[in-house]
Amino acid sequence: MDCDVLIVGGGPSGLSAALVLGRAKRSVIVIDEGRPRNAVTRQSHGFLTRDNIKPMELRQIAREQLQTYPVNILDDTVVEIETRQDWFVIHSKKNKIHAKKVIFASGLKEHLPEIEGLQEAYGVSVFSCPYCDGWEHRDQPLAIIGNGENLFTYCKLISNWSEDLIVLSDGPTILSIEEQQQLKDRNITLIEEPIKELKSIDGRLTEITFEENDSIQRTAAFLLNTYATQFTTLPEKLGVELNEKGGYQTKRHGRTSTDGLYIIGDAAKRFTGLIGAASEGYETGIAVNLDLINEEWDEKS
Repeated sequence: MDCDVLIVGGGPSGLSAALVLGRAKRSVIVIDEGRPRNAVTRQSHGFLTRDNIKPMELRQIAREQLQTYPVNILDDTVVEIETRQDWFVIHSKKNKIHAKKVIFASGLKEHLPEIEGLQEAYGVSVFSCPYCDGWEHRDQPLAIIGNGENLFTYCKLISNWSEDLIVLSDGPTILSIEEQQQLKDRNITLIEEPIKELKSIDGRLTEITFEENDSIQRTAAFLLNTYATQFTTLPEKLGVELNEKGGYQTKRHGRTSTDGLYIIGDAAKRFTGLIGAASEGYETGIAVNLDLINEEWDEKS
């Protein structure tokens, strides 16, 4: 099976790139496992004309629209990739594919803190991005859970959506005395006691309990860190390194140190949001097509 461009990942960035390339008369294959990072989310937000849409519904609409173009979407998993002269050879569980260019839009996978009850509430009433889910919980009793280096900045961010805010560091905080005082001056409570459990009903947070059996009532919470890692390490085998934040190192338009290999979306930027991912896919789709045009032009010279 041959194609001009193979795209690994069928989220907003991958499908947006596929749309641009398909409209440029390029043969495209998209391989998608169907396990998106936002699968636990009931609604997606911030995508113009599609605000409040279910994540899988957004993907389904995109897939239907792509049927007009030379784009083939495979429900499959890439297991190996190698380079041979001017081609990439991609081995999946079901197929062997030759492609001139490869775009990884594979995203990240979460590794949530080991707190009892967190898995049940995550994506329903516990989130990581206030731009995605803050509006729905504005002015409600909120909690911040985490203790990383960006905790103070994150506290300021979340306080934009609610002044009824409690910070749970789940152990001794790394906040400085000055930062703790600034929180106190703004009536933001800091609790350092280890968290025992997040209690919820159908995923909707009701109560957070601590090791010493104290508890607080909250309706939603935001995680400072979900400890997300790369969904696939295959680009590393082709010589693409990770940066200090855990994203793949890329140049403009998703280009990498490996000719013909592009990486976009969360795999490169760690977080782009739906509309940001789609925009990056559009931009990279144009860049890949121009690269192909220039190569084909030179071959005829």
